[in-house]
Amino acid sequence: MKRILKKLFSKVTLIILICILALLVFFFWGWLEKQAMKVKGMYYIYKGDQAYAQDNMAKTLEFYEEGLKLYPEHYEAWFNLGNIYAVYEDYYSAVDAYEHAIKYNPKYVLARMNLGIVYSEDLGFFDEAIEQFDTITQIRLLKLWIPFVYSNVKSVRGNRGIAYYNKGVAYKQKAMYLPLEKRYLAYKYLGEAVEAYKKALKILKKNYDIYYNKAVAHHLRGEYREAGLDYCKAIELEPMRFEAHYNLAVLLRSLNRYNDSMLELQKAAMLILEEPDASGLQTAYIFNLLNEVTRSFISSDEYYTQKLTEEPTAGGSYTYINGKIVPDEEFDKAILKNFKTCAGFEFFNEEEEY
Repeated sequence: MKRILKKLFSKVTLIILICILALLVFFFWGWLEKQAMKVKGMYYIYKGDQAYAQDNMAKTLEFYEEGLKLYPEHYEAWFNLGNIYAVYEDYYSAVDAYEHAIKYNPKYVLARMNLGIVYSEDLGFFDEAIEQFDTITQIRLLKLWIPFVYSNVKSVRGNRGIAYYNKGVAYKQKAMYLPLEKRYLAYKYLGEAVEAYKKALKILKKNYDIYYNKAVAHHLRGEYREAGLDYCKAIELEPMRFEAHYNLAVLLRSLNRYNDSMLELQKAAMLILEEPDASGLQTAYIFNLLNEVTRSFISSDEYYTQKLTEEPTAGGSYTYINGKIVPDEEFDKAILKNFKTCAGFEFFNEEEEY
């Protein structure tokens, strides 16, 4: 009797388990099917990552698109797809991909950053770009710090600083591309750019690009003292980049500081010759401007005053190697110091308005 009951109980238990399993399959079939598609989608995305590593863009796009059909919530794949479209200048497809990434992860800072950059720099949608950068500055992500293991504190704070910088760039571009009937708004938008750069500098304190672009905004607003000081700060941070030297020279020329302008143009001319991406037109323009400023300087009272007070300078030390005279380390240091020295700094640093 016990044996019969035991067998009966086993059969009942088995039937119950089968029924439960059938009910689970019935009620959760959609979920199970979705998980299976998700796994398959992730496989295609993995294949896309491999194709991308091998620089096979056609296969990368094919695998990503197939994977995202099966698993559309994979926001990182949308982000990667957006980056690929942006590189190949298919900007509207890039926007669509970044927007999908943000749809599935609204706090995806990098997707918002790249979307804002494409809006601003490639499509001219400045208001949309500013909206993205503003959103980034308001996103509050969890800051995680595990001593000697992991920290995202700097990256979270740094991204906020970059967003403020990009916001400033967007406002500057918005000011530059205004139609004629709205040019009166340029001063306002450049002021918004300056404020954004100031916020960026509170986070990214020693950044050449922020100081340089802030100087340009001040320069365009006619705030010459602030522009000059910011150009000087940019030069101090990265003395071997020609843009700040050149713009400072243009500013000094407009203020009739011909000697200082000539000194900065000489540096810009030397540096642009080392720039692989510099155009012949840029180089020619700098040298033509240098000639013009030199002539203005020679005909000015500043030239004659300097000639009367000029004292001979001590020569540098040199080394003779294989038939060539080569400046030694001290001379290199002197050259670097010269490039870091900002002509006109004392003039701009005066407290009185000129």
